[in-house]
Amino acid sequence: MASIFSRIAAGEIPSHKVAENDKFFAFLDINPIAKGHVLVIPKQEIDYIFDMDSALYQEFWAFASKVAVALKKAIPCLKVGIAVIGLEVPHAHIHLVPMNEMNDINFAKPKLKLTSEELAEIAALIAREF
Repeated sequence: MASIFSRIAAGEIPSHKVAENDKFFAFLDINPIAKGHVLVIPKQEIDYIFDMDSALYQEFWAFASKVAVALKKAIPCLKVGIAVIGLEVPHAHIHLVPMNEMNDINFAKPKLKLTSEELAEIAALIAREF
């Protein structure tokens, strides 16, 4: 069975997409730790980021970098933090989190409760900058 992230990239599960190309997909985390928290995934289902071949790995980070630039323009912040954890979903992914202080990228803190409308508005802001 395909991972939840593969199903999101395929459009089987709704998401708030911010960017996409033929190999990668970026969308808002529905349980964000900060406003604008984005997940970037390869469309190819790969569980562990370091199992990617070198070329795909480099393209993955280049795509994530473009998303981070758009994110920083759309959601004013000092920096966009990066986290690769990979235990909660068996599909490689990069978390991009707008940061103004260190605690903004603390995954143990309570998640934000944003409405679908709020998420759609944030996604549109980021997508316009991509």
